[in-house]
Amino acid sequence: GPAHLFRLAGKCFSFVESTYKYEFCPFHNVTQHEQTFRWNAYSGILGIWHEWEISNNTFVGMWMREGDSCETKSRQTKVHLVCGKSNKLAYVSEPSTCVYSLTFETPLVCHPHSLLVYPTLTEALQRKWDEAEQLLYDELITDQGYKKILKEIFEEAGLLKATEENEVEKQSKKVTLEFETVEKCSKEYKQLSEEIKKLRVLLGQHGIAYKGNSGE
Repeated sequence: GPAHLFRLAGKCFSFVESTYKYEFCPFHNVTQHEQTFRWNAYSGILGIWHEWEISNNTFVGMWMREGDSCETKSRQTKVHLVCGKSNKLAYVSEPSTCVYSLTFETPLVCHPHSLLVYPTLTEALQRKWDEAEQLLYDELITDQGYKKILKEIFEEAGLLKATEENEVEKQSKKVTLEFETVEKCSKEYKQLSEEIKKLRVLLGQHGIAYKGNSGE
């Protein structure tokens, strides 16, 4: 994410509301501590740093996920970043069961360009984004296709976590040998044949018998 926000790493900010003390440690976690004398006062994790929330190609918040379990799911928190005179946790709410919302004020996000995603990317990913913009402009891809490419760019940059289905798809793509042309196929076949020859020689040197499958 934005390099200038890394100076918040290693620091924690607290907010007290009624009997609860909330603590937000950027790029680390969010915790909640019940400040009562009850024997079973709650103290736990509301989320661990996971990924960015990106809207209109701008970083708008941080997702802290996989906190303590809450019935059938894990607690999670979205931290909204807003401009403020000092670094402080300003507001906490629970819009839905075990999903929390924190508002964090900081002067680090007051500049209009301070939360833009594009400048934080590598040159290669910026080029990929530029190409997608051009394709959209030329009407060669739909708005949906454009958003899909952007999501892939954000995942590749590590700003968003890829969903499990995406990961499985990526892994299977790596394993599958796909050839666009006969030339590519022939070239790959030649390389693999050479490799097998070398391996057979190597096995022979170590006295290991090589049994080829005549059916393949």
